[in-house]
Amino acid sequence: MHRVVVGDYATSGFRKEDLKSVFDIATEAGSLLLKHQILSRGEIDAVIFSSCSSDQYSASILAEMLGIKPKIALRIDNLCNSGTSAVISGHGLIASGLCKSALIVGAETRNSPGRVLSWDVTRGAFALPIHWGTMYARNHMRTYGTTEEQMAMVVVKNRKNASKNPNALYRKKITADEVMQSKRITYPLKLLDCSSLCTGASAVLLLSETMASDKVENPVYVTGIGAQTNSASLAKVMSDINGTGTSKLAARQAYKMAKTTPKSIDVAELHDAFSIMEIMAYEDLGFVQRGMGGKYVEQNEVATNPRGGILGCGHPLGATGLSQVAEITAQLSGSAGRRQVKGCKYGLVYNLSAAGTSAIVVILRVD
Repeated sequence: MHRVVVGDYATSGFRKEDLKSVFDIATEAGSLLLKHQILSRGEIDAVIFSSCSSDQYSASILAEMLGIKPKIALRIDNLCNSGTSAVISGHGLIASGLCKSALIVGAETRNSPGRVLSWDVTRGAFALPIHWGTMYARNHMRTYGTTEEQMAMVVVKNRKNASKNPNALYRKKITADEVMQSKRITYPLKLLDCSSLCTGASAVLLLSETMASDKVENPVYVTGIGAQTNSASLAKVMSDINGTGTSKLAARQAYKMAKTTPKSIDVAELHDAFSIMEIMAYEDLGFVQRGMGGKYVEQNEVATNPRGGILGCGHPLGATGLSQVAEITAQLSGSAGRRQVKGCKYGLVYNLSAAGTSAIVVILRVD
């Protein structure tokens, strides 16, 4: 099995609206990465496109637009964790020896077909994600005593981090009072507890260790991957809300593959589509015991969502997981600028989809 390195990354600016096609948006990040000239276009074996777009033959279209003639062109669609699903595919192609390199580009428009899950009849009339976010929040408050103020602190932290990220959708710091006083959408979630769908793109370049040896100065290795899909419907996942759901299982797999534990993680990108989701992530990933997530918000043991998370950066579905991988790569290689976390060696990416019916955890490290 060949070791896999994240050799390069690029992210476009995330924004609310754009009249460009999803392909034009994708080429923003893809072209930025190619300008770094880590590889020539002729050295790229695979192009993988991560998007919920309904356009057909899209990976091949993207490859042509970028001037690449790959052996393999794939489109990956798995809603919110499409990006990390694409990373799993690229990792497999390289680890198996089938490819030596894979360019993975994720892109989405704000009006993506993935924004509403109308097919899931178990949701009844509540097709929007805030329905399940509300149930998770109310359950956590009732069961463990988590407070609205603790959820607000997640938003404050992530917006503060986003203020240092030139690609983030939201660049303004906010206070806990502003979160608490923002428009209530449902109890207990308020407007600022919720992330925003947006337009944007991100790209990562995966390489075999051999190919990376003379091209990448500070290689970041993919050392652990965990993935779990328990269902597609909300009703099927609710029984796991306080138990061993997809997130715990994916984390367990990733830690085992990486031969490490939660205690080794220095920096993490967490799936904070709603503020409660970051609090639950602390617990599911083993950073803290079940029920203690609300009190963990202001801890200093693990730097969480240094790019601003989904709450600060926005959520272009197909690009989110890749922008998380890009951020952890920047942190581990010491290239994160104003957002840099000092001395980090292990990083983690946690990416959910569709109310946590599926989860992906990726662990990266530097030697």
